[in-house]
Amino acid sequence: MDDTADRKFQKDLNAGLVALVLLTVLARSSEDLYGYEIAKRLQRANEGEALFKEGTVYPVLRTLAAGGLLTSRVVPSYSGPPRRYYRITDEGRAMLSQWSEIWRQTRGFVDRIIEGPET
Repeated sequence: MDDTADRKFQKDLNAGLVALVLLTVLARSSEDLYGYEIAKRLQRANEGEALFKEGTVYPVLRTLAAGGLLTSRVVPSYSGPPRRYYRITDEGRAMLSQWSEIWRQTRGFVDRIIEGPET
């Protein structure tokens, strides 16, 4: 298959999953996290390979915060520009629960189609 088609397919999949993954990372963290730190955690979770471009993470974090699913605060940094730290809200946790269930249903459906007998 064409490498360009592979990249486009991966990009399309990622676009729908970034918000779910970001909410999950923040829900599992006991501390507020900033964008770069989140991107690095995602990279480590994928055995060192970045599945999402770092530049993809920031606009989604802003959108989630604007929707009330995250709170954010800016903290000055002595080694560079200020950092914006994020924390998941109760509304974000509720949404994460709903989206996780949708993901499980969707994943199950796709797995049944891909792995099941011909229809």
